[in-house]
Amino acid sequence: MLKIENIKKTFFAGTVNERVALDGISLDLAAGDFITVIGSNGAGKSTLLNMVSGKLRPDAGSVRIDGQDVTRLQDFQRARFIGRVFQDPMAGTSPQMTIEQNMSIAWERGKRRGLGFGVSAKKREIFCEELTSLELGLEKRLKAKVGLLSGGQRQALSLLMATFSEPKILLLDEHTAALDPQRAALVSRLTGEIVARHRLTTLMVTHNMQQALDLGNRLIMMHEGRIILDLDASQKAGMTVPDLLHEFEKIKGGLDDRTLLQ
Repeated sequence: MLKIENIKKTFFAGTVNERVALDGISLDLAAGDFITVIGSNGAGKSTLLNMVSGKLRPDAGSVRIDGQDVTRLQDFQRARFIGRVFQDPMAGTSPQMTIEQNMSIAWERGKRRGLGFGVSAKKREIFCEELTSLELGLEKRLKAKVGLLSGGQRQALSLLMATFSEPKILLLDEHTAALDPQRAALVSRLTGEIVARHRLTTLMVTHNMQQALDLGNRLIMMHEGRIILDLDASQKAGMTVPDLLHEFEKIKGGLDDRTLLQ
């Protein structure tokens, strides 16, 4: 479903600030794979997601989604394939629009559009059904402006909006990091349920190592633009947070960054 081959990306090439963000990354995700991605700051995790989404273009290498080469497509051209939830709860929704208006826009992603009502009775029925699965009571607040919701509610809504159109690829960029522990646990649980229900092919970046172990069927660890550890479901099932820290400490300079992984 997602095939990344020998992706390379260097920022500020040829200057004193030159930094290699991705150093020949290759990654192959089958349909329904859910990979969690961990690593210290600057490891290249978010850059990897930006390569998949089209926000950044690689210096070399290719990205294929469902067999189609999308390497040179802009982010808006890939939008029909990809759903994404960002770290900032404010980034995935429009605060001045209502819940149903935000959901209607997300619902139309990748579809042909014509003249008609943005929110119809049929859509409201679908939205209510989807919102009920969040267990937050938002199905009773369809006409409430999203700006009135809490951060956790907005992030849960962003997750739902990114997934109910069943994109080819779901990208989650530390989407629970800005939430309090209770809301983070809720959104984490919803993530597992929604991804499983729609069988979404997913890449999730997180600094929370326990979350990386609890979610998904595969885990990769990145360092200095490279994948240094790749665990399948059976290997991941036998790992603990101390085990992951131990693996990271094997890498030169990793010990100094261990607190960034917790």
